[in-house]
Amino acid sequence: MQDSLRHVYFLSDGTGITAETLGSTLLTQFPQQRFYRTTVPFISTIAKAQSIVREIDQVAMGQERPLVFSTAVNEEIRNELAKCNGVLVDLIGAHVQLLEEALDTKASHQPGQAHGLGNTLRYQSRMLAVEYAMEHDDGQSLRAMEKAEVILIAPSRCGKTPTTMYLALQHGVYAANFPLVDEDFPGDTLPAPIRPYAAKCFGLTSNPMRLSQVRTERRPGSDYASLRQCGIELRSAERLYDTHDIPYLNSASMSVEEISAVILQRMGLRH
Repeated sequence: MQDSLRHVYFLSDGTGITAETLGSTLLTQFPQQRFYRTTVPFISTIAKAQSIVREIDQVAMGQERPLVFSTAVNEEIRNELAKCNGVLVDLIGAHVQLLEEALDTKASHQPGQAHGLGNTLRYQSRMLAVEYAMEHDDGQSLRAMEKAEVILIAPSRCGKTPTTMYLALQHGVYAANFPLVDEDFPGDTLPAPIRPYAAKCFGLTSNPMRLSQVRTERRPGSDYASLRQCGIELRSAERLYDTHDIPYLNSASMSVEEISAVILQRMGLRH
């Protein structure tokens, strides 16, 4: 099966996260094509670079030339990787040169800056935000709720937890989340613990079919996962959001990254 796929390599002298992210973003523009992906991080020596070049050249001999996305910043490593018989997309080189000219200074060419400790204070703030998100997941803790920059509210399994964790880890946002359950809906009043923080609330909703599918994976055959129950909870949640002017979005067909971007923009959060 792999022979029918186009090979793609994500190469880096750092973690490889940036190469994967940027390369995969470009590949989404070709949804009809299937790919066999290989990530090779920490290419820190010429010997390692030469080894991966030999592998790419071997693959290229038997089929179409592999696509190669590289974020290597070390000039010697970059030059070595450029010798491969793949279709090389250098995601760093040309841009660094442009910035060197614009800033009239030389780049450090040090790997690992994007996803290493980098700015220590920013890194520490993200870790503190992650701790906060974990403590305040699903309403487990009400301590220091006033520190929350955003409180996600939604019926169960609408994506609250992964979104708060992403906001914390990637953006350093102090994000809590609170579940909406049946007893919260009569009277259209916000649950007491979050009532003082209505201005910080952001709602998530879904569509009944999608929510039922997700819940069925957790509790198959239960009333909790039934299409009827999912529909009731989602309609009630949306009515609650409208009553209290709480912004919300439908997470059914959105990625965590997209949901987070909308929340940051609509809540005016900058990190």
